[in-house]
Amino acid sequence: MADPLYLSLWFPSFDGEEVQTRSAAVMREFPFSAVRPGITYLSVHPIAWSEPTILERRFNQGISPEEAVDLVAEFLHEDYAFVFEAFWDLWAPQEDLTLPWIQRPVAVRFVVHGKQFEEGIYTDRGHLEIDFGLDTPFIHDELDLTPFMADHVKFNVARLVDYGQRLEKNCALSGRILWSESEENLAQKLVARLQSTN
Repeated sequence: MADPLYLSLWFPSFDGEEVQTRSAAVMREFPFSAVRPGITYLSVHPIAWSEPTILERRFNQGISPEEAVDLVAEFLHEDYAFVFEAFWDLWAPQEDLTLPWIQRPVAVRFVVHGKQFEEGIYTDRGHLEIDFGLDTPFIHDELDLTPFMADHVKFNVARLVDYGQRLEKNCALSGRILWSESEENLAQKLVARLQSTN
């Protein structure tokens, strides 16, 4: 069954301008989609998710991470959160399962939590939380995977792992956790899935 997948990131400190520089660094390491590059959406949320947004912008031509964080700079308060959306290309089956798989842009959201937003939700969810959407591209439970299909799933997983490793190497993290809402271990799910390949 499909399960939402997240990567929570913590930093040694996340105050003032560090919110901008660290957020831009995390997004800069992201492997943007070739057909939908850059940051395509941003929003600013005061105090809690139940409050209305005070800024929302969409960008038909994606903008750079630096441009995106600059646009929210005036709202850098400890009780605010910021959402940035981007796309990456992952292999997926077509509606007609007899046709070859294709690479499609898949949305990813970067959620930046101020320290006082939602009464300090960052302690559980990270200073910055990456919402990858459903884990379907990395598992495809709904299909009987052939070896060819399994190669595409492995490519998607390799892209996820590579991104995590680049963050670890280049973004001065103090902690990171890849997790899902069901709290199932993704690595175990994946190994079990690939072992069942025809």
